[in-house]
Amino acid sequence: MLQQRHIDIIKSLVPLLTETGPALTEHFYQRLFHHHPELKNIFNMSNQASGRQKAALFEAIAAYAQYIDNVGALKSAVERIAHKHTSFNIQPEMYQIVGHHLTETLRELTGELFTADVEEAWTAAYDFLASVFIHREGELYDSRAQSQGGWRDSRPFVVSEKIKESELVTSFVLTPEDGKDVVGFLPGQYLGISVQPKDHPFTEIRQYSLSTKPNGKNYRISVKREVGEPNGIVSNYLHDHMELGDTLSVNAPAGDFFFEDKQSPVVLISAGVGVTPMQSMLEYLAALNYEHDVYYLHACQSTELHSFKVRTAELTALNNWQTYTWYEDVNDDNNQSTTTFNGLVDLNNARLPYGQAHFYVCGPVAFMRFIKKQLLDMGVGSERIYYEVFGPHADL
Repeated sequence: MLQQRHIDIIKSLVPLLTETGPALTEHFYQRLFHHHPELKNIFNMSNQASGRQKAALFEAIAAYAQYIDNVGALKSAVERIAHKHTSFNIQPEMYQIVGHHLTETLRELTGELFTADVEEAWTAAYDFLASVFIHREGELYDSRAQSQGGWRDSRPFVVSEKIKESELVTSFVLTPEDGKDVVGFLPGQYLGISVQPKDHPFTEIRQYSLSTKPNGKNYRISVKREVGEPNGIVSNYLHDHMELGDTLSVNAPAGDFFFEDKQSPVVLISAGVGVTPMQSMLEYLAALNYEHDVYYLHACQSTELHSFKVRTAELTALNNWQTYTWYEDVNDDNNQSTTTFNGLVDLNNARLPYGQAHFYVCGPVAFMRFIKKQLLDMGVGSERIYYEVFGPHADL
């Protein structure tokens, strides 16, 4: 049981954790995968290679140590992580494995500083946090399984439609293999899907935002082909090899980023493939006949890469919503109008209800930080700004 003396010891470790930095989590993951290589089928190994997951885990550990005497301050982080864990189908027994290797990592890196008292405090702190996650994740699993169309674990789905949305984004409509209903979701949430590409050593699990409104019969995800060094393993596999009639395993919808009706104007701001959760929100708001003003701002590299451009225009025209678009290609004068611009997003070009609206933002982290700064400068309180990071979390 976590006691005050444990809390005091953990808080005293904050400077040591800060000094150790992400080397702590790098050592942890090396140790974990050495002893449990089967977990490579759960963890995103691309994020391991890039270092993003190691950095995200370290930030989470450091935050917990800092706020262990005020766990309420971590409520939003716990909710976000619990949702993500359910999309991987994380089970309670996995916490024991992770806890053991975190403890041994600290012992190996800190040497004599890892006294019996420190070990006792760390174990109590970890067990407390694990119990919080296990409880919340159990609630999420139970809620979905008990809902109409719900299920536990993974469920086989068939690709029933494959639609090219732009040069880099393709949508996949996924219908359950058993033909039964599917559980609903909140616009903005995502699906966890698992695939094993041919000749690839691991099962790969990814999360993709749902890109249309709930219908109880199927889901739609819209996947950007990730091109770079290296190319995205799963996105390219889906684009190149997943065809009509093929099956993949799906975990129930999850995510703590979703539209909430605050009875106020709504502003959606996205860049690139960040359009996907916004498209779900737009479709939902249209079906809802939302009675307040809706504004949609989108940034994209070019018209060829502008996914859902036609559908967005249809929705906004039918509902008398306002849209603003920015294209990165600053040399194309044909793109410019009173609502279409070249270059970076400048909120001074958009007439928005900054004093009343709630703002939903999705796109690259640098873009979202840029947008958040502008919103704060416009007087928007941070409590009215919601955002989604694709991949390991980062604070804005």
